Amino acid sequence: MGKPTPEKVHGVPSPTQLIKKGETSAGVQRQYSGTAGRTENCQIGVFAAYATGRGHALVDRELYLPRSWTDRVDRCRAAHVPDHRVFATKGDLARDMIRRAHDSPLRFSWVTADAAYGQDSRFRRFIEDLQLHYVVAVPKSQQVHGPRIEDRFRREAPPEAWQRLSAGPGAKGERVYDWAGALLPVVQERDGDEPTRRRWMLARRSISNPDDVAYFLASAPLDATLADLARIAGCRWKIEECFQSAKNECGLDEYEVRRYTSWYRHITLAMLAHAFLAAMAALEREKGAGTTTRPTSWTSHRPRSAVSWQLAPGPRTAATTP
Repeated sequence: MGKPTPEKVHGVPSPTQLIKKGETSAGVQRQYSGTAGRTENCQIGVFAAYATGRGHALVDRELYLPRSWTDRVDRCRAAHVPDHRVFATKGDLARDMIRRAHDSPLRFSWVTADAAYGQDSRFRRFIEDLQLHYVVAVPKSQQVHGPRIEDRFRREAPPEAWQRLSAGPGAKGERVYDWAGALLPVVQERDGDEPTRRRWMLARRSISNPDDVAYFLASAPLDATLADLARIAGCRWKIEECFQSAKNECGLDEYEVRRYTSWYRHITLAMLAHAFLAAMAALEREKGAGTTTRPTSWTSHRPRSAVSWQLAPGPRTAATTP
């Protein structure tokens, strides 16, 4: 597969909620809406984004159909839902999109996702079976070889394991956090060959609020470093940026259609417009720079420590520079 590059990330998946009224729009029901921050009458779409060092855009979509729809043939037919469409969880839809992207001309080596998908061991194993790497968020209650991941970091991580690293550029500059990571047991390949990747557990701690800690699991190349994984984890936010720009600039959520096919037509057209704008913006940036943007090269440092915890080298102050 070649050495992966962190700028080629297929950031997938993430749901977005589309507030709707009534009961006839395909897939609509009262369900939790992250957009509204409460339970609302809405549709939920599962989306995939493709992120590189030059830009990012939405590349796939699926409408989530709850059982209140798939268990009612008459309701589905009234909304023109195909007869072959059966109930599928959001994780099922995400795996379908990853499989399609993997079989497409898109070249990528990494997958990121939020905790709704990252906590599913079947989802993580599916990515590994495709010979891809991942950094996925998990809840603090996620068990890692027994104990909860939150407890493992609180009780076992030495102070020097925390390193101040950037998760990538944001609207106000580099997004800097304190990160800690530990190597997990080597992944044994099924055919008995030498292992080619390692699993990690990671923690990201806010500098301004140390009680604000997020947790991740990762499967990465043997020569990946904590700094590499922090950057990959930061790519997860690019799909949220895609949602914001696609809604603001391309009307992703501005429609009044009710039928299943009409939803796909509107969403696909909005995604196409968003991808076109992203490509044009990348070309304009390159013209302004005067030279073609070069992707960030993959770092290939050796692990900093022979023990599981990835400790910062030298004095503590050496780890505070992003």
